[in-house]
Amino acid sequence: MIKFTKMHGLGNDFVVIDAINQHIDLTSEQIQLLSDRHFGIGFDQLLLVEKAVSANADFKYRIFNADGSEVAQCGNGARCFARFVRDKKLSDKDEIRVDTDSCQLLLRFDDDNLITVNMGTPRFTPAEIPLLAEEESRFYTVQVSDTEKAFGAVSMGNPHAVIQVSDIKTAPVAELGEALESHAFFPERVNVGFMQVIDRQHIKLRVYERGAAETLACGSGACAAVVIGIEQNLLDPTVSVELPGGTLTINWLGRGEPVLMTGSAISVFEGQITL
Repeated sequence: MIKFTKMHGLGNDFVVIDAINQHIDLTSEQIQLLSDRHFGIGFDQLLLVEKAVSANADFKYRIFNADGSEVAQCGNGARCFARFVRDKKLSDKDEIRVDTDSCQLLLRFDDDNLITVNMGTPRFTPAEIPLLAEEESRFYTVQVSDTEKAFGAVSMGNPHAVIQVSDIKTAPVAELGEALESHAFFPERVNVGFMQVIDRQHIKLRVYERGAAETLACGSGACAAVVIGIEQNLLDPTVSVELPGGTLTINWLGRGEPVLMTGSAISVFEGQITL
């Protein structure tokens, strides 16, 4: 019997499990079963709360996609992670530090009941993203169905490609997102963001997430889009990112500085399941 909490951050939904006070050892097939919206619980990602690895951290944060693959970063999930440990009284701190497979995250409770996540410093070199390019560039191109597609790329602890579009409603998110997500140019696959710039402080965004297809919101995708927009001189340091599930505020002061993401995290229900 596994105890879990169903949560969401702007509609990007999660199953969060306390792996400190119960033994959790899930196979890829079991995660896929849990993620099934008809025969399981249903989620975009599964989040595990584990004991910290580093001496200065409070917890370890692990993320699994609906297809069972493990990834190193999820921004909306990080806010839900913070809300979960507060609600479950695993920590009463206003600021917690969590280990991930790519970096440490700093999660802070704000006075207005929102949560700010220090997402760390963006990485731009092709080897760090990773992508198969010899040199760093503000724009890369790949061949998709006999057409060249231009995009910006960055790692937010996970790989992101960001494409500017004129109208988010008509953007080919499903078709182009699927084609790019597993393109050979990206050795570890990629999250694909489709960004419409409204003005220098406001964008609209849809994201095709690797291992999950399009989701209602993607926190690391929102961070990546703003970083790329600033790098391409399209955006100011503080940007409102309008996603299908709601709005995030992203702040980035430039290279060498961390990206700060602020938004909500909601608990939906508690449950138990036997596999």
